[in-house]
Amino acid sequence: MKPVYVKIKEYKDMIDIINLLKKKIDEAKRTLAEINELKNKEDQEIALWHSGLEDIEKRIELINKILEEPQEV
Repeated sequence: MKPVYVKIKEYKDMIDIINLLKKKIDEAKRTLAEINELKNKEDQEIALWHSGLEDIEKRIELINKILEEPQEV
């Protein structure tokens, strides 16, 4: 390979740009991790709601069965 000559100012500018890109990538990774954490919490909350609804549904079915049974007088 032949040597490549770059002006010092251009080299420093490229280094600055690369460093800025690294910082932006780190920020994006942190943001993505926060979003993932929020999603996991949301999934847990939805699972709790689902479980609660199933419990209510079972109770209503039980009450309905009791009410449908013939009553002895």
